[in-house]
Amino acid sequence: MRRQPAKTEMIHARIDPKLKKSADRILSALGISTTEAIRLFLKQVEFHQGLPFPVSIPNRETVAAMMEANSRSTLKRYRSFRELRDQL
Repeated sequence: MRRQPAKTEMIHARIDPKLKKSADRILSALGISTTEAIRLFLKQVEFHQGLPFPVSIPNRETVAAMMEANSRSTLKRYRSFRELRDQL
């Protein structure tokens, strides 16, 4: 009796538990499972013949801007949306 080829393959990956929990929550809100998201990602890799998004290392200026944007000390607070809109 000849053995039939597997119809699926297993992928095992070690993921930070916090990252997995966060991703699972987001994917659940989108209505897809982690397995479906991985399958979707791999189909996009196949379609694009590479990563389906640009990957690059930001330069120093970009890193500085990201750090500034994420720093609470540089955030400007507004009492209302109207005040924010008036400042624009």
